[in-house]
Amino acid sequence: MQITRSSLDTVKGPGDWFTGDVYIDPVAAAPPPSRVQANLVHFMPGSRTHWHRHPLSQTVFVTEGVGLCQRRGGPVEVIRAGDRVLFEAGEEHWHGAAPNRLMVHVALNEGDADDDVVHWLDPVTDAEYAAAPSTGG
Repeated sequence: MQITRSSLDTVKGPGDWFTGDVYIDPVAAAPPPSRVQANLVHFMPGSRTHWHRHPLSQTVFVTEGVGLCQRRGGPVEVIRAGDRVLFEAGEEHWHGAAPNRLMVHVALNEGDADDDVVHWLDPVTDAEYAAAPSTGG
């Protein structure tokens, strides 16, 4: 058994990965040979990732609030606390908070043989984000 005491500061998500205010807390970074990592990501209302893809898929588990997600070419979907979303390997997608609600999720990723976890792409446009269905107030 290994206990890691919380000693890392919350980090503001960089502007070349996110639109709006996003904060990240590391949850797990297993030592080699494991390549699994997890982060608790806090999205303020209206904030979101840029389009991106993962070489070995990504699972997000929503712990709080109301969010949005979309795979390239698909509809924008509303996600809520308790929802789990699997983005397939190589699937271009984005996720973030609804315009009027914060959203927090645990992001679970695995690095490939080259330790690549994510490939960041272009920002989600305001028009793409605005295509979301109503989140119910």
